[in-house]
Amino acid sequence: MEIEMKIRGLMVDPSTNMPIVLLKDPQSDALLPIWVGLYEANAIALEVEKSQTPRPLTHDLLRLAIDSLNAQVKRVVVTELKDDTFYAVIWMEQNGEIISLDARPSDALALALRADCPIFVDEEVLRAAKVLPNPAEQASSHDVKKWLEGLNDEDLGHYKM
Repeated sequence: MEIEMKIRGLMVDPSTNMPIVLLKDPQSDALLPIWVGLYEANAIALEVEKSQTPRPLTHDLLRLAIDSLNAQVKRVVVTELKDDTFYAVIWMEQNGEIISLDARPSDALALALRADCPIFVDEEVLRAAKVLPNPAEQASSHDVKKWLEGLNDEDLGHYKM
């Protein structure tokens, strides 16, 4: 089963200085951190902030190429956490045919924002990953930072880029 999630925000891991995308389950308020590269974090941040660039960036170009091929991104799914690496699939439709593409979650998320399509995470991924429970309506940046600082080396090993 897949759980629909939303991008809650971006932050920096205080121990590695690497960007983290936080996915939030609106039903349970759980947060799933996914460590991403600097370029991908920037691409996600630009779209979250609705910033315009003078020329299309890679994920904009990908969306434009998909559109020009009369295809539509229907959804992205974080499908697996294997050997400390997250995996994702981009689901598209072209002329009634369903097409799936293997993708890094960071690229899938950046494309999902541009295509305005839903983001899902497989339940098994949520079970296998270190998920931040959020008893309040929304966790503060301070709460998330405290939680990240409390992760030990073994926990951090589960989130390779």
